[in-house]
Amino acid sequence: MPATRNIQVLSLVATSLAALSVPATVLGAEALYVAGFGGSTQKAFEEQIIPGFEARTGAKVTYVPGNSTDTLAKLIAQKSKEDVSIAMLDDGQMSQAVEQNLCMPLPAFPMLNDIYPKARMSGGKAVGFGFYATGLGYNKGVFAKNGWATPTSWNDLGDPKYKGKVSIAPISSYGMMALVMIARANGGNEEKIEPGFEAMAKKVSPNVLAWEASPATMAQMFQTGEAALIVWGNTRVQPVVDQGAPVAFVYPKEGAVLGMVTACVINGGPKPKLAQRFLEEVLSPAAQVQLAKWAALGPTNSKAKLEPDVARNVVYGPDQVGALVPLDWSVINLKRPDWTKRWNREVER
Repeated sequence: MPATRNIQVLSLVATSLAALSVPATVLGAEALYVAGFGGSTQKAFEEQIIPGFEARTGAKVTYVPGNSTDTLAKLIAQKSKEDVSIAMLDDGQMSQAVEQNLCMPLPAFPMLNDIYPKARMSGGKAVGFGFYATGLGYNKGVFAKNGWATPTSWNDLGDPKYKGKVSIAPISSYGMMALVMIARANGGNEEKIEPGFEAMAKKVSPNVLAWEASPATMAQMFQTGEAALIVWGNTRVQPVVDQGAPVAFVYPKEGAVLGMVTACVINGGPKPKLAQRFLEEVLSPAAQVQLAKWAALGPTNSKAKLEPDVARNVVYGPDQVGALVPLDWSVINLKRPDWTKRWNREVER
């Protein structure tokens, strides 16, 4: 997700900035402060990746979870006095971080040659460490009960039969991807967004039960069938499947959005060399396997080898990676403020 004038969330920073403050006891000679994702990704790092890194380096890694929008806002607010050494963000927000000069150039380590080209972000300052696909999730129980066929298109979100059964996150999250992909499904694109707004306002919005920002609430609504058709990532749908719910992820015929969780070494942050070592650890085949197993993130390192029972639940291999649709975040970020105002006025009202 030109100069980024679109960080409107900064007005919220004053109340939450303390969450990114590092205690004095952490700022020792070998301390590393990592701002990352919560949920299964946090668990994978804290239980599978960080302990080995600490044992090999003698470092103390403090992992503080948060969503990408809030983390980005806090990093911007702390610019030039950063406590963070490594930041992990969704690709849209990471593109904004790079535009804000928050990231150092990537170190020239050989492992980068093994990273899929789609995971190397433009500018050479950030890199994807996990792929995911954004598409449609549906509750198979509700669909079977109503005699509905499996959804196949982004335009299905606007089918009147799903009135009151659709849930989408706001435009600051999955809503943006839905807007762009519905525009593409109707002859538009990032440069020509009008078909997306027209379909979202006139067809999709009347079907929406909730513009749900909370992953936990979305998961509950999805699991119970209160929300039977949603826009979500495969990494979000899979844990609900693992809990035994009758849900599934769909790659729409127009394509699922290429999603990445990304990382960069923070410009001006403490311990940059140690941070670079941590980034190498995250991109290693061993760590990539753990992220696939525990967080359903598809490997961005082409040398990572997954067992079949893991591979079938993630984006894996050159064919699947190549099939995902990348979004033009440079265009989206430039137009985000205007689109957000229009969304709030016409779509999520």
